[in-house]
Amino acid sequence: MSLGRNAPTNLTGSKTLARIGILVVSDRASRGVYEDRSGKAISDFLEKVIQSNWIVILKIIPDGAECVASALIELSDREGCDLILTTGGTGPAPRDLTPEGTRMVIGRELMGFGELMRRVSLDHVPTAILSRQLAGIRNQSVIVNLPGRPEAIDVCLNAIFPAIPYCLELIGARPIEVNSNVCNAFRPGA
Repeated sequence: MSLGRNAPTNLTGSKTLARIGILVVSDRASRGVYEDRSGKAISDFLEKVIQSNWIVILKIIPDGAECVASALIELSDREGCDLILTTGGTGPAPRDLTPEGTRMVIGRELMGFGELMRRVSLDHVPTAILSRQLAGIRNQSVIVNLPGRPEAIDVCLNAIFPAIPYCLELIGARPIEVNSNVCNAFRPGA
C-alpha cells in the first residue's frame, strides 16, 4: 500500500479515505523484466485529478484470467478498494485475458465505459477496435480495465473519469472529489 498525494501520513482514519487499487497485468513486469510504466501513468493521472484524500494499493501480476480474478477479489473484498483500475491484458493476444478474469468476478457490467474508451481511442490509433476494455461492479468496487500503453491510459481516463465519482456514490463506495480545473465530474442535479 502506498499513499496518494493527499493522503495523511497518520492512517488511523483510513476507513474514510477512498481506496484505489491499481492492478498491472503483465508477465514481463511481474517478473521484473522491465519497469512498469502503465501503473505509474494511472497513479500520475490520479494525483493530478483527485482532490480528496485517498490511498493506492498497487499489485503487479502475470497475465491470465485466474490471476486477474484472484487479484480483483483481493483488492475488492480484502483490501476494500472503492475503485480498481487495471492496465494491460485487454488486447487480442492469447495471454490477454484481463476482461475474462474481470467478468469472472463482477456482478454487473458497465458497458458504456468500454464503449467510450474505444471511441476516444479511435481518434488516436486505428487499432483501438482491437481493445476489449470493460468495467463492472463487484460489491462496492468499481472495476475498470484500461489499456497497457501510458498514452492510451491518459486518453481513456480523461474520457471516463467524469463519471467515476457519481458511479462510486451510486454503489455506496467511499466518495472521491476531483479537481474541477482538471476533470469536470458530473453529478445529476449538482
